[in-house]
This record gives sequence, C-alpha cells and structure tokens, in this order.
Amino acid sequence: MKERPILFKGPLVRAILSGQKTVTRRPLKMPHGFWETSATGELVPIPANCPYGKPGDRLWVRETWGVISHDFDEHGNMIDWEPDRPASPIREMPFGHGYYSGHVIYRADGEAAWAGDDDGGGDDRSAWKPSIHMPRIASRILLEITDVRVERLQDISDAEIEREGIDLDALADGQDRYDMCHAGSGADGRPTLRTAWRHLWESTGGNWDGNPWVWVVEFKRVTPP
Repeated sequence: MKERPILFKGPLVRAILSGQKTVTRRPLKMPHGFWETSATGELVPIPANCPYGKPGDRLWVRETWGVISHDFDEHGNMIDWEPDRPASPIREMPFGHGYYSGHVIYRADGEAAWAGDDDGGGDDRSAWKPSIHMPRIASRILLEITDVRVERLQDISDAEIEREGIDLDALADGQDRYDMCHAGSGADGRPTLRTAWRHLWESTGGNWDGNPWVWVVEFKRVTPP
C-alpha cells in the first residue's frame, strides 16, 4: 500500500467531509507507449499505470490551511487558543525554516485571520497557506482508493456528477459557487448538473471541448492512523 498527496478545493473538501463526494476525475497525462488497442481499434490508456495509485492505495488530502498557535486575553496577555472550529493539534511540526505548535485549521470550514500586531491591534492578515504546501502531518482527510478506470471526460453521467460533489440545491442557495455562467441552464434558471460540472472542470484549467481522457478514481474515506 502506498500513500500519495492529492489537492482539493474548499467546496470539494466539504463534499468529501459530508460523504457526498466519492470519486474524482483528473486529466490523464501519459507518456507514449502506455496505451492498448480496444476492440474497436481505438487506443485506450492502461488503468494499471494511474499515477494516483491502485485499489487499496491511499490519498491524503491537501487543502488550504493555517496554524493558530496562541490567542490573547482581554488584557493582551498571550494564552493558548481554544478551538472554536475543526482543528488538529500539532506539536513542533517542521515547516519552512522553523517549527509550528498549536492547531492546524482549514479554510474549507470558514475564514480566519491573524491580528496584525502581537497585542491584537492593527490590520488583520490572512491565516492561510496554500494547499500545495500542506505537509502530511497537517492533513485531516485520508482516502482509500476503491477503483480506478479511464474514460472520456464528457462520458460522465448525472449520477456520477453528483458523486463528484456537485450539489445543485447548495448552488441555488448561493453556497459553493464555481464561477458558473448560466449557458445550458434548466428552465428554472438554475445550472444543470452538466453545466455545473463543466464549469467546475474549466475553473481548474481543464479542457472541456477537447473531451480528453481522464483518470476516474473512486475512493472511500478512512480514519487516519
């Protein structure tokens, strides 16, 4: 069994945490020669070469994160921070040129900011660090791969789009928007599942019109050791 990191945006982190998202599609980038000929004569990627792993392997999720190491009381004295949101305790976590102790927090659970000065005054500054820089010890989500296959991007069904974490009710309520336009929307003016999926894909720089091959990685959430 191998473990590999994988990045997810905030709305998709929330979908994983709620149990709605159980599959992810990623662009297929394969060197020449990792293909086989199908019964129709088409060249098809070989699933055994998936860079995300095989069934039984695990993926630890990288997401936008930060560390809160202390707080201030009403007199300006430094005190331990008492978590009021999901947080993972850490002690002497190596990062950059130093070590962090306190609690890891996650942007998917809501915004947060540090006070500008040690006494709590001044302008606030962002508490967040990019997901790509999250170390393994700070990750709170561990996924186990249950299946891997390849398919064309546009072959996805509505049921699979929902498994990707698209929730039209949440979108209608103004939550988890993906910068979607309404081209191809339904009669009620809401985006269709397919429109929402397309704009989610394109928001990550993906090519929709080219209908590329993608890795389809199914997973279940497991408890980190």
